[in-house]
Amino acid sequence: MSPARGSLLLKRAFLGLCCLLAAGCALLQPPVPPSGPAVVRLAAADYPVFSDDLFLDNLVYGIGKSLEYLHRLPAERTFRFGDDRYMLHHLVRSLVVLREFAATRPGPAALNRFIAEHYRVYRSVGGPESGKVLFTGYYEPHLKGSLTPDRRYLYPVYALPADLMVIDLSPFGESFKTKRIVGRLAGKTVVPYPDRQAIEADREFSRNARPIAWVDDRIDLFFLQIQGSGRIYLTNGDVIRVHYHGTNGRPYHSIGRLLIDQGKIPASEMSMQRIKAYLTAHPAEVDAILNHNPSYVFFKTETSGPLGAIGVNLTPGRSVAVDRRVFPMAAPAYLKTRVPLIDGNGRIDRWMDFSAFALNQDTGGAIRGPGRVDIFWGDGPYAQIAAGHMQERGEFFLLVLDPDRP
Repeated sequence: MSPARGSLLLKRAFLGLCCLLAAGCALLQPPVPPSGPAVVRLAAADYPVFSDDLFLDNLVYGIGKSLEYLHRLPAERTFRFGDDRYMLHHLVRSLVVLREFAATRPGPAALNRFIAEHYRVYRSVGGPESGKVLFTGYYEPHLKGSLTPDRRYLYPVYALPADLMVIDLSPFGESFKTKRIVGRLAGKTVVPYPDRQAIEADREFSRNARPIAWVDDRIDLFFLQIQGSGRIYLTNGDVIRVHYHGTNGRPYHSIGRLLIDQGKIPASEMSMQRIKAYLTAHPAEVDAILNHNPSYVFFKTETSGPLGAIGVNLTPGRSVAVDRRVFPMAAPAYLKTRVPLIDGNGRIDRWMDFSAFALNQDTGGAIRGPGRVDIFWGDGPYAQIAAGHMQERGEFFLLVLDPDRP
């Protein structure tokens, strides 16, 4: 190939990448949040009243998982809490001290005195309209599957495709810093990766993406992709744990919002369970509704989990998914919101106030900005109900040792 020809191909490829960015096709990184503080440091007089409605033993466990992640990082790493930055060793110390104190199972008075004497507290400014944080939930679903397809098990759970490319654009200039695209090669050109509709319509797609298993419910598979991890119970008695490995790079579109906008489900009744009931009752609409979300998730198998974005096992009720551009990963947090109480028949009896310490251990495609936090609830009936119904406002705080105090 001549130098001129090579230069021309490079220019064409680069222009193709620029077109993808301009069109918003397959951007992984959303726009940078608006300027202004997303997290503000509180005066001691403005600290919330701390209490914890869960067993502190699992907080001790969850803190250990955050420390596992931090111990893998370079010593020069810093963490941003609003306008302040702290070195890695300081965040580690903040978690260790909190873990040691939580292990004593303190009462409310001792807990509040301890935090007031030792920690700085930061508050999320919340959403731009309400000033509150919207809390949702997620969980680890269970699906029925098979290692081979048949008349019942028709829907493949795909591994990451061999032809999928994740391209870091940072080397192309300052304006592309932190931006990446997902695509594939078509000749000498990078094109967007197929959307959900195209993937599911392609009967030869398994040539590029190995099916890990086949499951018996298309709607359950869709929600597995939303949750990001789950367990597949196989016909041979084995269990496969699958975990998020990547996406096709297409933007996430909420089918819940679609059904509200179309007047098919009232906003006051919106839940994962309500969506599933509607889709089951209207099979002719399933294609159009599911394809409204062009994003498609690919999986890998794990021996444990589910794993968060920082590569550690999540702790039910403690691990939260946050926007890592706003909140420091692995950091200790505190939240105040409402959660459902269920009766003996597995129905929501009422909603109650809920406060708990938490840990920033995961991220999510729909979790953007200072006004969104997703709580991981584990697996089982309560986890499914809480994850499916939670859309509650509340407050979210961060904690770090006060370096000005001994």
